[in-house]
Amino acid sequence: MLYYIDPGTGSMLFSVVIGIAATAYFSVRALFLKLKVVFSSKEARKTKNLSRVPFIIYCEGRQYYNEFSEVVAEFERRGLPLVYYTGTEEDPVLKQPWSHVKAEYIGAGNKAYAKLNFLKADVVMMTTPALEVYQLKRSPDAKKYVHILHAPSDATGYRLFGLDFFDAVLLTGDYQKKDIRYLEKKRALPAKDLVTVGCTYLDVLEKKRKGVDIGPHSFTVLVSPSWGASALLSRYGAKLLDPLMESGFDVIVRPHPQSSIVERPMLEKLQKRYEGRKNIRWDFESDNSVALATTDIMISDFSGIIFDYTFLYDKPVLYVSQDFDKRPYDAGDVEDEMWQFDALRRFGIELKEQDFPRIGAILRGASDSVELREARHQAKAEAWMYQGQAAKRVVDYLVTLKARMQEER
Repeated sequence: MLYYIDPGTGSMLFSVVIGIAATAYFSVRALFLKLKVVFSSKEARKTKNLSRVPFIIYCEGRQYYNEFSEVVAEFERRGLPLVYYTGTEEDPVLKQPWSHVKAEYIGAGNKAYAKLNFLKADVVMMTTPALEVYQLKRSPDAKKYVHILHAPSDATGYRLFGLDFFDAVLLTGDYQKKDIRYLEKKRALPAKDLVTVGCTYLDVLEKKRKGVDIGPHSFTVLVSPSWGASALLSRYGAKLLDPLMESGFDVIVRPHPQSSIVERPMLEKLQKRYEGRKNIRWDFESDNSVALATTDIMISDFSGIIFDYTFLYDKPVLYVSQDFDKRPYDAGDVEDEMWQFDALRRFGIELKEQDFPRIGAILRGASDSVELREARHQAKAEAWMYQGQAAKRVVDYLVTLKARMQEER
């Protein structure tokens, strides 16, 4: 006997099967990683003997130092005990003579997760997303996990489920609340604390900006993309850089830090292609302040550095047209357009692929109109609130959260 399954039912059954298979795969993978961390790491066993601490900050890498530097200094200034774990031996926090801050390098990868997955703390704060999604797990002895956004762009720009399992998210602007609340309802998640504190690293960079002496320089273009298949260098590469080289302008190419990790062959191929060209410089420094200060216009895609450039230096931006695939990101589960793309259309100048051959003329004629400047200022007001106050507001919230936890005991 033959049975007919209509297309809608068939599609639903297919989705169910795929969902079960994906769940099984990631469950087994997560169990394997957990067992690997627990049984193979001496650090995990050491951590079990630690006493509980009130506050822990985890800094994943050197590139996030500016996110935490003033927050750590605020803890010290108030005389509050803080444990600061870092994933890089080059972290400047390690070199400071603190009285109330204990800073420790804990390594990277599984070595770091071995310690982080067995923390004993009241409050843990980090920029690292995907808690409970991959290797990074909630410690049974850590009470509250706080995520602090490290860009004034959409909170849904993380890979799927990036913020789902945090207890609180610290925002740079009020506009970021809407999409997080939408995802909480859609995914039946408990409501998080959503607190707008401003942008800690922009506050730091604003101080640095005032101290950078750029001196005389020729007209310089900054190429600063995001990373991944949809990003500028991966998608276009030499198609854009070749005519840019021929324009005669000085060019600084500043790849995203993640590109150096996961897209190294692509970067090495491009670097080799332009060996010997005097008008191009590759910038891999963790501090972007010099690159931002010494350039006159930016070409980017959907990278958050656009907002650093726009908000700090008030300079024009060209953005490459793109078909951004939202599906791997939390934004894929939100119907509305991402704020950053709407804002970019308002203050940026779109650069299409067919425009690449005449990029020199476009750069020469790029106008910084009154309308573009006003749109930049409006976006800045929306996305970077409480300018200069972020570190104080972060510590205020963390102290309040701990006090609230004590009252609830």
